Amino acid sequence: MLFRALGMAAAYRAALLSAFGFSLFGPIGAAAARDFGQWDPNDPVTHWFANLMQPDNPKESCCGEADAYWADEVHVEQDETGRRRVIAIITDDRDDGPLKRIHEDIGTRYVVPPSKITRKDGNPTGHVVIFLGTNEWWHNGRTRPVLCYVMNGGA
Repeated sequence: MLFRALGMAAAYRAALLSAFGFSLFGPIGAAAARDFGQWDPNDPVTHWFANLMQPDNPKESCCGEADAYWADEVHVEQDETGRRRVIAIITDDRDDGPLKRIHEDIGTRYVVPPSKITRKDGNPTGHVVIFLGTNEWWHNGRTRPVLCYVMNGGA
């Protein structure tokens, strides 16, 4: 799974860095996970984030809150071939720091592949949510990949 997500070269670099870090510093203890209240096991939103899977690959997670952005502005447009496509527009004004996520400017547009739209697990957030791949997956001006797109409501 790591090789598929990061690509062979990136996974190889990560393995080398990990081995190098271990040899320099010895075994490293368990790292404390960040907790700003979002990981409360009794919170239904936490449960939803933890269990949401990609609609076109149900064994792969949509990731988590650090990959999620509100995209409450949605347009349906026609592409150059006349096919309709969903355009999600980032509307999330939350501070990226506490969520430990990559910044996305309000107004950034993403074409949502039909295979990434899910309605199966509802949505308790009160917002349309788009999950975006990490910066390991994008470069040279290309946009980040859409992992999941969840309409508002239904939970």
